Amino acid sequence: MSEQRAIVTLLLKYSESHLNPTNEAIHCVCVPLIVFSLLGMIWAIHPLLAVAGVLASLVYYFKLSRNFGLGMLVMAAFFLAVLGALPPAAVLPLSVLIFVLAWIGQFIGHKIEGKKPSFFDDLRFLLIGPLFVLGVLYRRLNLAY
Repeated sequence: MSEQRAIVTLLLKYSESHLNPTNEAIHCVCVPLIVFSLLGMIWAIHPLLAVAGVLASLVYYFKLSRNFGLGMLVMAAFFLAVLGALPPAAVLPLSVLIFVLAWIGQFIGHKIEGKKPSFFDDLRFLLIGPLFVLGVLYRRLNLAY
Protein backbone atom coordinates (compact mmCIF):
# COMPACT_ATOMS: atom_id res chain seq x y z
CA MET A 1 0.00 0.00 0.00
CA SER A 2 1.47 3.39 -0.98
CA GLU A 3 1.69 6.26 1.47
CA GLN A 4 -0.92 8.22 -0.47
CA ARG A 5 -3.21 5.22 -0.53
CA ALA A 6 -2.91 4.79 3.24
CA ILE A 7 -4.00 8.36 3.95
CA VAL A 8 -6.86 8.17 1.45
CA THR A 9 -8.06 4.91 3.01
CA LEU A 10 -7.87 6.36 6.53
CA LEU A 11 -9.71 9.54 5.56
CA LEU A 12 -12.43 7.61 3.73
CA LYS A 13 -12.97 5.35 6.73
CA TYR A 14 -12.97 8.33 9.12
CA SER A 15 -15.42 10.26 6.96
CA GLU A 16 -17.98 7.43 7.15
CA SER A 17 -19.07 8.76 10.55
CA HIS A 18 -18.73 12.42 9.54
CA LEU A 19 -21.13 12.81 6.60
CA ASN A 20 -23.62 15.20 8.18
CA PRO A 21 -22.67 18.82 7.35
CA THR A 22 -23.46 19.97 10.90
CA ASN A 23 -21.26 17.26 12.40
CA GLU A 24 -18.48 18.15 9.96
CA ALA A 25 -18.74 21.83 10.92
CA ILE A 26 -18.66 20.95 14.62
CA HIS A 27 -15.57 18.84 14.02
CA CYS A 28 -13.88 21.68 12.11
CA VAL A 29 -14.18 23.78 15.26
CA CYS A 30 -13.83 21.20 18.02
CA VAL A 31 -10.99 19.02 16.71
CA PRO A 32 -8.47 21.89 16.55
CA LEU A 33 -9.64 23.02 19.99
CA ILE A 34 -9.07 19.53 21.37
CA VAL A 35 -5.59 19.41 19.85
CA PHE A 36 -4.81 22.84 21.31
CA SER A 37 -6.17 21.92 24.75
CA LEU A 38 -4.36 18.58 24.83
CA LEU A 39 -1.12 20.34 23.98
CA GLY A 40 -1.94 22.87 26.70
CA MET A 41 -2.38 20.18 29.33
CA ILE A 42 0.93 18.62 28.33
CA TRP A 43 2.53 22.11 28.24
CA ALA A 44 1.37 22.65 31.83
CA ILE A 45 3.43 19.60 32.85
CA HIS A 46 6.43 20.88 30.91
CA PRO A 47 6.68 22.80 27.61
CA LEU A 48 9.34 20.43 26.27
CA LEU A 49 6.92 17.52 26.68
CA ALA A 50 4.43 19.35 24.45
CA VAL A 51 7.14 19.97 21.85
CA ALA A 52 8.18 16.30 22.03
CA GLY A 53 4.56 15.23 21.53
CA VAL A 54 4.26 17.49 18.51
CA LEU A 55 7.49 16.12 17.02
CA ALA A 56 6.35 12.52 17.53
CA SER A 57 2.99 13.18 15.88
CA LEU A 58 4.66 15.02 13.00
CA VAL A 59 6.74 11.93 12.20
CA TYR A 60 3.47 10.01 11.75
CA TYR A 61 1.82 12.80 9.74
CA PHE A 62 4.77 13.24 7.40
CA LYS A 63 4.83 9.47 6.79
CA LEU A 64 1.18 9.63 5.75
CA SER A 65 1.45 12.76 3.61
CA ARG A 66 4.06 15.47 3.13
CA ASN A 67 1.37 18.12 2.60
CA PHE A 68 -0.58 17.07 5.69
CA GLY A 69 2.66 16.99 7.65
CA LEU A 70 3.39 20.57 6.61
CA GLY A 71 -0.12 21.69 7.52
CA MET A 72 0.11 20.03 10.92
CA LEU A 73 3.53 21.61 11.45
CA VAL A 74 2.06 25.08 10.86
CA MET A 75 -0.93 24.36 13.11
CA ALA A 76 1.22 22.92 15.89
CA ALA A 77 3.71 25.80 15.72
CA PHE A 78 0.83 28.27 16.02
CA PHE A 79 -0.67 26.39 18.99
CA LEU A 80 2.69 26.17 20.75
CA ALA A 81 3.28 29.89 20.16
CA VAL A 82 -0.11 30.73 21.69
CA LEU A 83 0.61 28.50 24.67
CA GLY A 84 3.97 30.20 25.11
CA ALA A 85 2.30 33.62 25.08
CA LEU A 86 -0.32 32.73 27.71
CA PRO A 87 0.34 33.39 31.37
CA PRO A 88 1.65 30.06 32.71
CA ALA A 89 -0.98 29.90 35.47
CA ALA A 90 -3.78 30.18 32.88
CA VAL A 91 -2.66 27.35 30.59
CA LEU A 92 -3.96 24.37 32.56
CA PRO A 93 -7.39 25.70 33.61
CA LEU A 94 -8.02 27.12 30.14
CA SER A 95 -6.91 23.90 28.47
CA VAL A 96 -9.12 21.73 30.68
CA LEU A 97 -12.13 23.97 30.05
CA ILE A 98 -11.59 23.97 26.27
CA PHE A 99 -10.99 20.19 26.29
CA VAL A 100 -14.26 19.44 28.10
CA LEU A 101 -16.36 21.86 26.03
CA ALA A 102 -14.88 20.69 22.73
CA TRP A 103 -15.53 17.03 23.56
CA ILE A 104 -19.12 17.89 24.48
CA GLY A 105 -19.37 19.52 21.04
CA GLN A 106 -17.92 16.41 19.39
CA PHE A 107 -20.45 14.13 21.05
CA ILE A 108 -23.30 16.47 20.11
CA GLY A 109 -22.06 16.28 16.52
CA HIS A 110 -22.07 12.50 16.63
CA LYS A 111 -25.56 12.49 18.16
CA ILE A 112 -26.69 14.60 15.18
CA GLU A 113 -24.82 12.26 12.82
CA GLY A 114 -26.34 9.20 14.45
CA LYS A 115 -23.00 7.37 14.46
CA LYS A 116 -20.39 6.72 17.11
CA PRO A 117 -16.99 8.41 16.90
CA SER A 118 -14.48 6.60 14.68
CA PHE A 119 -11.91 6.23 17.45
CA PHE A 120 -14.24 3.81 19.27
CA ASP A 121 -13.29 1.31 16.53
CA ASP A 122 -9.65 2.34 16.01
CA LEU A 123 -7.66 4.63 18.31
CA ARG A 124 -5.58 5.71 15.30
CA PHE A 125 -8.51 7.92 14.35
CA LEU A 126 -7.68 10.23 17.26
CA LEU A 127 -4.67 11.23 15.13
CA ILE A 128 -6.65 11.22 11.86
CA GLY A 129 -9.30 13.68 13.10
CA PRO A 130 -7.02 16.69 12.70
CA LEU A 131 -6.15 15.53 9.17
CA PHE A 132 -9.86 15.25 8.35
CA VAL A 133 -10.29 18.89 9.36
CA LEU A 134 -7.16 19.91 7.46
CA GLY A 135 -8.53 17.97 4.47
CA VAL A 136 -11.70 20.09 4.55
CA LEU A 137 -9.53 23.21 4.42
CA TYR A 138 -7.28 21.78 1.69
CA ARG A 139 -10.26 20.89 -0.50
CA ARG A 140 -11.66 24.42 -0.13
CA LEU A 141 -8.27 25.86 -1.10
CA ASN A 142 -7.88 23.28 -3.87
CA LEU A 143 -4.66 21.94 -2.32
CA ALA A 144 -3.50 18.37 -2.72
CA TYR A 145 -2.82 16.11 0.19
